[in-house]
Amino acid sequence: MNATPHTPAAARSIWPMMLAAAAILMITMGARQTTGLFVSPINTSTGLGIVSISFALAIGQFVWGAAQPVFGAVADKYGASRVIVFGALLLAAGMGLTPFVRSQAGLIVAMGLLTAAGAGAGSFSILIGATAQQLPADRRSFASGFVNAGGSFGQFVFAPLMQAIIGAAGWVFAMLTMAVVTLATIPLSWPLRKRRDLLPAGVKADDATPAAVVDDPGLKRQLREALKSPSYLLLHAGFFTCGFHIAFLVTHLPGEVALCNLSPQVASNSLALIGLFNIAGSLTAGWLGQRFRMKYLLALMYASRAVLILLYLAAPKTSLTFYLFAASLGFTWLATVPPTAGLVGKLFGTRYLGTLFGLTLLSHQIGGFLGAYIGGVVIAREGNYLWMWYADAALAVAAALINLPIDEKRPVRRLAAAAA
Repeated sequence: MNATPHTPAAARSIWPMMLAAAAILMITMGARQTTGLFVSPINTSTGLGIVSISFALAIGQFVWGAAQPVFGAVADKYGASRVIVFGALLLAAGMGLTPFVRSQAGLIVAMGLLTAAGAGAGSFSILIGATAQQLPADRRSFASGFVNAGGSFGQFVFAPLMQAIIGAAGWVFAMLTMAVVTLATIPLSWPLRKRRDLLPAGVKADDATPAAVVDDPGLKRQLREALKSPSYLLLHAGFFTCGFHIAFLVTHLPGEVALCNLSPQVASNSLALIGLFNIAGSLTAGWLGQRFRMKYLLALMYASRAVLILLYLAAPKTSLTFYLFAASLGFTWLATVPPTAGLVGKLFGTRYLGTLFGLTLLSHQIGGFLGAYIGGVVIAREGNYLWMWYADAALAVAAALINLPIDEKRPVRRLAAAAA
């Protein structure tokens, strides 16, 4: 069954929703993806040491992922806007508290719990789930890419901005400024309230997908079916690697730059370039996801990361090398999100997408915990990140291979057969 095209009025209503979701992700991801810029200033200010700070940020990586299936389930039931408002308050509180803590326990509470949970409440699973539930199948991939591009734009904007504020007024003022900015997500949540007028009469969000033939199985049954699906579990395994890559670089790229005797500005510029090029990567991934098998897109992106890491290791460590590496890697940075979310929706429909994709993001952030924390342990023991780069490349190859056996139809067929 093909979805009926949108009416002009409904089409006009889609864009405010997508723009609001992209803007919220711009702010929450901008807050998260610039934390590495604060590692050295916090260490200098508190004397906690790189391992202790890395552990607190690693806890934050895990909590950000663990919060998303929980908040996703709440958003699936009560709507995304309430979750986003609550998350904004948590995020602002955590960032506002950070400059005043002087112990590892305090840093874990501020950055590892409050900030991370607040950012998770305004992140991918909630935002993509909220938009996908109100869109027909043929628009979801592009919408996911568009929303995802907002997060990349946040990294592009806030990385150099925070570095400039740190240089001009200090890290405390920069952190408090970011805390205030995060409150802007509260009014932006309004267009994401649940609405019934975006789809034409008689068209459901799950129409035009195989999962539409199945009545709502309920959350518990849907979770059981998903966790029995080899394809869903393979998707988790590949996304684990993505989290490892991203958390390692976000947390430790400024340290890598410092080891090469380059200016901190090189680190912030590199993070900004990653965000800038991922805007194009996210939109491209969303567009390609409507035309090609999403598992092949994921395999190609992960394989490209292995190649880029090996090229970086072989290159001279100059500013230009970092900028070229950042731009190339940035094209796939978070461009894995649209095809990953798209595969979850294709396998199981959108009714519980916030929960199911939230669980996938939890796997992503288990990798993120290890990437952030082990990076701190390696630099403390070895004095460089060489073994982390080798691990990054090996995991990228593994992730590329893991995605190839995914069967995009088998879990849906099983659900349909159970309902027959």
